[in-house]
Amino acid sequence: MKKLFFVFSGLLLLSACTVNKPLYTWADYEKASYMYLKNADEKATQELIENYQEVIEKQKGTRGVVPPGIYADYGFVLLQADRDDEGKQMLQKEIALYPESEVFITRILKMIEQ
Repeated sequence: MKKLFFVFSGLLLLSACTVNKPLYTWADYEKASYMYLKNADEKATQELIENYQEVIEKQKGTRGVVPPGIYADYGFVLLQADRDDEGKQMLQKEIALYPESEVFITRILKMIEQ
């Protein structure tokens, strides 16, 4: 019985020491999006765009895919920066990766076309 207790205790201690990897990595998304909303200037927009690119290109989360909404948000920022073709491509990538977003993204695309 003592042996079983020590084995169980040892396993419990070892499992407590492991580090769980997050599903997604976000780079400096929080800071960049805050600065974008706070300042709404060209510098903040460019920093946010660079952050989106980093999140997309260097995704190290356990899923290995871009977090939900990133392509859509990135596309919206590109549209606001008058980069329409790139923005529409990002919106389409959001639909391809997360099909449940199609209804919402389609509405945005229709509003853009008007």
